[in-house]
Amino acid sequence: MKQIKEVIKQLITISESEMENFLRDCTTKTFMKKEVLSRPNEIATEIFFINKGIIRVKIIDNKGTEHSIHFALENQFIVDYTSFLEESKSIYTLEALEETEVIIIPKSTIDWGYENLKEGQKMGRLIAEYYYIYQDNRIKNNYCRTPKESYDSISEVFPNIHNRVPQHMIASYLGITSIHLSRLKKT
Repeated sequence: MKQIKEVIKQLITISESEMENFLRDCTTKTFMKKEVLSRPNEIATEIFFINKGIIRVKIIDNKGTEHSIHFALENQFIVDYTSFLEESKSIYTLEALEETEVIIIPKSTIDWGYENLKEGQKMGRLIAEYYYIYQDNRIKNNYCRTPKESYDSISEVFPNIHNRVPQHMIASYLGITSIHLSRLKKT
């Protein structure tokens, strides 16, 4: 739990007793490569903090085509946030792309943190702001940048992504074909 404690301490001021109480119901679990952490049509009731590994968020469209929506790396929180917040059915699949160790944070823990941590609301707001900025940049990549600019910036968002994720998933994330990605890599 050392990593999550460090990340939380970067976000808020928190006492050791607050930290221990906040993390008391959290568990650590390892998922194997290609193992699914969360499925569509389920309500997300836990947030995952990644200690080690990488998780892909994917969606399958009406034609059955799989799309990579997001990748989450070490020291990041990941969940289908809409499902989690609205208690609605998820539309995403969260899949481990390599052996991935996570800390599972139940919704009851998050709710407890909002009510009982001195800066619990601040922590939630900062995590939400980070995710909002990520989503805003994703929209900019899709609509305001060329595929080459998006490709060139992907390593800034996801360090070492090219060595950890198959190229067809990167192409899917960028909204281009694998052939187009090969051409971009040569320029």
